[in-house]
This record gives sequence, C-alpha cells and structure tokens, in this order.
Amino acid sequence: MGAVSPSEWHPSEDGINFHTRKWVKPEDLNANGTLFGGSLLRWIDEEAAIYAIIQLGNYRVVTKLISEINFEASALQGDLIEMGLTAAHFGRTSLTMRAVVRNMITRKRILTIERIVFVSVDEDGRPTPHGYTDITYDRDRMPREHPGTDTIRVV
Repeated sequence: MGAVSPSEWHPSEDGINFHTRKWVKPEDLNANGTLFGGSLLRWIDEEAAIYAIIQLGNYRVVTKLISEINFEASALQGDLIEMGLTAAHFGRTSLTMRAVVRNMITRKRILTIERIVFVSVDEDGRPTPHGYTDITYDRDRMPREHPGTDTIRVV
C-alpha cells in the first residue's frame, strides 16, 4: 500500500476533529506484526467514553452499541495513529457518535465506525436523561466531583 500524497489528504475530510493520538508499540501488534484490532477497539472505546462523559456531563456512561467495523488499512510498530469522534445524535439518555481512525504515517484511514452509542446511567445503572441536544467544544459539562462521591453530575 503506497502512501497518499499530501494534496490528497485533508485533516477534516471526514468532518471529525482529531485529538487523540497513539503510538503503535510492540504490545499492540497481532501475529501478523500489524496493529491488533482488539487494542485499537479498546482505545476507541476509552476515547468514546471520555467524549461521552464530557458531552453528557456524567461520569456514569456505558457503551450500548458499536456498529459494524470495517478495517480499511492497518498500522505497523512505530506508526502514529489519530482517533477522532464527533457527536452525531443526542437521544434522551444516549449519545450516538461517529469515529474515524487514521494512520498519520501512511495517511490512510484505518477504520470508520458510523455508530457508537453511549448511555448516561444513574447510581443504580439505570438510563437517566441528560438534557443535552448540542455538542460542546468546551469543558463546561465536565463533572466537577469525583465518581466516588455522591454528586457526579454537572449542576
């Protein structure tokens, strides 16, 4: 697979802001010597949870659904990858987002996930309304209390 020329590569071509980067290390490889899909999915799920916490103002969010995953390219040891997420839809208790991962070295898209759904839950694990309908680009919804305390929602 040849690299894409810089003129063919646009940072926002997917409509996603890329904020998280990972360095592919030996422990992230599969038996083929390429990035292990399980490692990548763990990184995506963690990043999506952080994004959901900020968007929904609640430390208690859980993964509900990850839609079909189609690996388009891979990464090798030493490659740098970028993961980007954007909110696609706010439900009453949920947030649906879209994810794109790309290889910064080869400039190829590694995968796209059209739907990752997180649900805001209460102390008993039951879905709870979050009251938001728009994306925030600030940390204004970041919960101010530690999840070990009684108050974990933004007031």
